[in-house]
Amino acid sequence: MQPTDHCIPRGAAGNMIEIRIHGRGGQGNVVAAYLLATAAFEEGRHVQAFPNFGAERRGAPVTAFVRIADRPIRRRCQVLEPAFLIVQDDTLLHLPDITAGLQAGGAVLVNSTRDGAELAAQLDCAVVALPASALAQEILGRPVPNTALLSAFLALTGLLPQAALLKALGQRFHGKVLEHNRQLVEQAAAQVSAGAWQEGPHAVRA
Repeated sequence: MQPTDHCIPRGAAGNMIEIRIHGRGGQGNVVAAYLLATAAFEEGRHVQAFPNFGAERRGAPVTAFVRIADRPIRRRCQVLEPAFLIVQDDTLLHLPDITAGLQAGGAVLVNSTRDGAELAAQLDCAVVALPASALAQEILGRPVPNTALLSAFLALTGLLPQAALLKALGQRFHGKVLEHNRQLVEQAAAQVSAGAWQEGPHAVRA
């Protein structure tokens, strides 16, 4: 679904969660958005997922958007005020607009080996850092961070069960690739504090 310039009033979709995913070409940014939306759809939610490309080349910044709601979604613009950010490449953190529009009390999950507290001070918001590329390299043999980050995101928020992500992965992968992704889901979830983003100002209420 293509974004347009028209954006209806905030909250019109009812308890809607908006997520913005930042990455670079080749990191599976768009796949991450579609996997998250598919997982939510499998749980009976209404969803949107779509990308925004800049220069279409490997390594160029890519942004993808996901909306999850319990009612049909009529909003059609890009995600301007996300509740959560997923950043697949910590070299993007220097961009001045990386946290643009992040809701007060919003939270950021970053693929990074840096300390989360250090990044939280830099971005002035709640941050969890996960070495997703390293985990993926170890288990998948490729440093593609999207599956690990989605698993960690679901563990932190409780937005969807891990089983929903596994089901979405099963629609895309098979055999050993699927099995390795299942292992990655389990290990990534174990590396973050389950439910950490279910309390406080950035709690999920979808």
